Amino acid sequence: MARTGFIQKLKDRWQLKSGFQVIIVLIVFACTGFTVLFLKRPVMHFIDASEQYEILFSIIYYILILPIYQILLLGYAFIFGQFKFFWEFEKKMFRRMFVGTKK
Repeated sequence: MARTGFIQKLKDRWQLKSGFQVIIVLIVFACTGFTVLFLKRPVMHFIDASEQYEILFSIIYYILILPIYQILLLGYAFIFGQFKFFWEFEKKMFRRMFVGTKK
Protein backbone atom coordinates (compact mmCIF):
# COMPACT_ATOMS: atom_id res chain seq x y z
CA MET A 1 0.00 0.00 0.00
CA ALA A 2 1.48 3.36 -1.03
CA ARG A 3 1.73 6.09 1.57
CA THR A 4 0.86 9.57 0.42
CA GLY A 5 1.96 12.43 2.61
CA PHE A 6 0.00 15.48 3.65
CA ILE A 7 1.90 17.79 1.29
CA GLN A 8 1.38 15.42 -1.65
CA LYS A 9 -2.36 15.20 -0.93
CA LEU A 10 -2.67 18.99 -0.92
CA LYS A 11 -0.55 19.24 -4.06
CA ASP A 12 -2.87 16.82 -5.85
CA ARG A 13 -6.06 18.38 -4.50
CA TRP A 14 -5.05 21.94 -5.38
CA GLN A 15 -3.33 20.87 -8.61
CA LEU A 16 -0.07 22.57 -7.70
CA LYS A 17 3.27 21.96 -9.35
CA SER A 18 5.50 21.30 -6.34
CA GLY A 19 5.60 20.67 -2.63
CA PHE A 20 7.31 24.05 -2.23
CA GLN A 21 4.27 25.75 -3.79
CA VAL A 22 2.04 23.94 -1.27
CA ILE A 23 4.18 25.35 1.56
CA ILE A 24 3.90 28.87 0.12
CA VAL A 25 0.11 28.52 -0.16
CA LEU A 26 -0.08 27.38 3.47
CA ILE A 27 2.08 30.35 4.51
CA VAL A 28 -0.32 32.71 2.70
CA PHE A 29 -3.28 31.20 4.58
CA ALA A 30 -1.38 31.50 7.88
CA CYS A 31 -0.36 35.12 7.31
CA THR A 32 -3.93 36.06 6.39
CA GLY A 33 -5.34 34.35 9.47
CA PHE A 34 -2.86 35.99 11.83
CA THR A 35 -3.50 39.40 10.29
CA VAL A 36 -7.26 39.06 10.80
CA LEU A 37 -6.61 37.92 14.37
CA PHE A 38 -4.43 40.94 15.11
CA LEU A 39 -6.88 43.38 13.49
CA LYS A 40 -9.76 42.58 15.84
CA ARG A 41 -8.42 44.35 18.94
CA PRO A 42 -7.54 47.67 17.23
CA VAL A 43 -10.91 47.69 15.48
CA MET A 44 -12.67 47.11 18.80
CA HIS A 45 -10.80 50.04 20.34
CA PHE A 46 -11.49 52.24 17.32
CA ILE A 47 -15.26 51.82 17.55
CA ASP A 48 -15.17 51.71 21.36
CA ALA A 49 -16.72 48.27 21.67
CA SER A 50 -17.38 48.27 25.39
CA GLU A 51 -18.91 45.29 27.15
CA GLN A 52 -22.45 46.55 26.62
CA TYR A 53 -21.95 46.50 22.84
CA GLU A 54 -19.81 43.38 22.66
CA ILE A 55 -22.49 41.18 21.05
CA LEU A 56 -23.38 43.85 18.48
CA PHE A 57 -19.71 44.34 17.66
CA SER A 58 -19.20 40.59 17.25
CA ILE A 59 -22.09 40.37 14.80
CA ILE A 60 -20.79 43.31 12.76
CA TYR A 61 -17.23 42.00 12.92
CA TYR A 62 -18.16 38.56 11.58
CA ILE A 63 -20.22 40.08 8.77
CA LEU A 64 -17.35 42.35 7.73
CA ILE A 65 -14.55 39.83 8.21
CA LEU A 66 -15.34 37.78 5.08
CA PRO A 67 -14.60 40.54 2.54
CA ILE A 68 -11.64 41.79 4.59
CA TYR A 69 -10.22 38.28 4.75
CA GLN A 70 -10.58 37.84 0.99
CA ILE A 71 -8.79 41.13 0.27
CA LEU A 72 -5.98 40.26 2.68
CA LEU A 73 -5.71 36.78 1.17
CA LEU A 74 -5.24 38.22 -2.32
CA GLY A 75 -2.76 40.77 -0.99
CA TYR A 76 -0.58 38.13 0.65
CA ALA A 77 -0.98 35.91 -2.41
CA PHE A 78 0.39 38.73 -4.56
CA ILE A 79 3.32 39.29 -2.18
CA PHE A 80 4.20 35.58 -2.20
CA GLY A 81 3.72 35.19 -5.95
CA GLN A 82 0.62 32.99 -5.74
CA PHE A 83 -2.03 35.47 -6.92
CA LYS A 84 -3.23 33.33 -9.84
CA PHE A 85 -3.82 30.30 -7.60
CA PHE A 86 -5.73 32.31 -4.98
CA TRP A 87 -7.73 34.26 -7.55
CA GLU A 88 -9.01 30.95 -8.99
CA PHE A 89 -9.46 29.56 -5.45
CA GLU A 90 -11.66 32.53 -4.45
CA LYS A 91 -13.72 32.45 -7.63
CA LYS A 92 -14.41 28.76 -7.05
CA MET A 93 -15.29 29.38 -3.39
CA PHE A 94 -17.71 32.21 -4.18
CA ARG A 95 -19.34 30.16 -6.93
CA ARG A 96 -19.96 27.40 -4.41
CA MET A 97 -21.26 29.83 -1.79
CA PHE A 98 -23.63 31.82 -3.97
CA VAL A 99 -24.48 29.57 -6.89
CA GLY A 100 -24.16 26.16 -5.28
CA THR A 101 -22.62 23.04 -6.67
CA LYS A 102 -24.01 21.39 -9.78
CA LYS A 103 -24.84 17.72 -9.59
